[in-house]
Amino acid sequence: MAFGVIGYVFIIIAVARLFAELFEKVGYPGFLGEITAGLAIGVFFTGMPRSDMELLAELGVFFLMLYAGLELTPEEVRVGGRKSLPVYIVTLLAMVLLTLPFTDYHLGVDTVVVASILSVASAPVVIRFTRFFGQDFLHIALSYAVISEVGTLTILYLGINVELYHPSPLRLALELLLDGAFIGALLAVNYLLGIKHRLWIITRLRRLRSDEAVFGVVMILATSLGLISEEIGLHFSIGAFLVGLMLHSDLMGTKQYERIYTIISGVTYGIFAPIFFAWRGINFDAELSLGVIYFFVVVYIVRLIMTTAFFWDGNTRASLARAAGISSFGVLGLLVGEVGYSYGVLDEHLYAMASLASILGIFVSASLGRIIQFLGSEERT
Repeated sequence: MAFGVIGYVFIIIAVARLFAELFEKVGYPGFLGEITAGLAIGVFFTGMPRSDMELLAELGVFFLMLYAGLELTPEEVRVGGRKSLPVYIVTLLAMVLLTLPFTDYHLGVDTVVVASILSVASAPVVIRFTRFFGQDFLHIALSYAVISEVGTLTILYLGINVELYHPSPLRLALELLLDGAFIGALLAVNYLLGIKHRLWIITRLRRLRSDEAVFGVVMILATSLGLISEEIGLHFSIGAFLVGLMLHSDLMGTKQYERIYTIISGVTYGIFAPIFFAWRGINFDAELSLGVIYFFVVVYIVRLIMTTAFFWDGNTRASLARAAGISSFGVLGLLVGEVGYSYGVLDEHLYAMASLASILGIFVSASLGRIIQFLGSEERT
């Protein structure tokens, strides 16, 4: 049976939310149910207009990154980044070494892209995992997620440029400098506004009577920075994340921040996040073999041990919980793998390994979180 775009959207949202509620009832994050719903929908509805649905899923990335930015302040990223940046660099290097045997020990673009996917932690995933792992690791984990997501998207787009245009090393270096300057300039402007014009900003926001007007201002900022990000070679979602990061309560005031947070949260998790997660499930088409399973097991164990060692604080359960949260991989890995495969950066085998690791990593971390939570409650009783 064929439907129009709106019909498929209604079906995806309804089924995704139903599965999300079922997963929430058994103690798993709802987005895992939304991915599972996508796997089921993909079997029964094969005639969906892919270009239109892909656009809506891309909007899901946009709003998820905007929402993730709202969960942090630049200061939290700076403080958390002191610990999480070295962890990301070491993790990325370790994943490169683990991936090399599957690329005949050829250190190419495909190896680095797969390694970046295997190093990622998704900010939306970490946020939803907070209830399982507690608040104590949140700032570090979110900082790691932000760094790893930006790093993965940057590596992907640099890899695509290398494969398609074969730029010189100097040109690549200039692109990286431009990207860094763009992000640094935005954060510097945000800092100066917070010092000199905070009261002016709060006063102007209070004059916006309707929530629609507030939402419109945020969308103008987010889409503008998203377009600029695309123009300089970054993913558009990085611009959306930066807007969320800059719209913190220290700049806007608590009441205005809560107003924006409520609007973005409702739009994100009420509409676009279910579509995004379900669409990743619909598009999930990976080779399932013992080799791929073994690869995931090794990668996950290495990440868990490394991260536990980095954040060890004398408490085994707390340290393991932090490591499980940061080792949660993420749905972004599916998106990056899909884009890399479509542009010819990844072959089918590497795409399968990266995609399956992204899915299994989320499920394993969620299960580990449940076990840690259960053991903690058992000890208290």
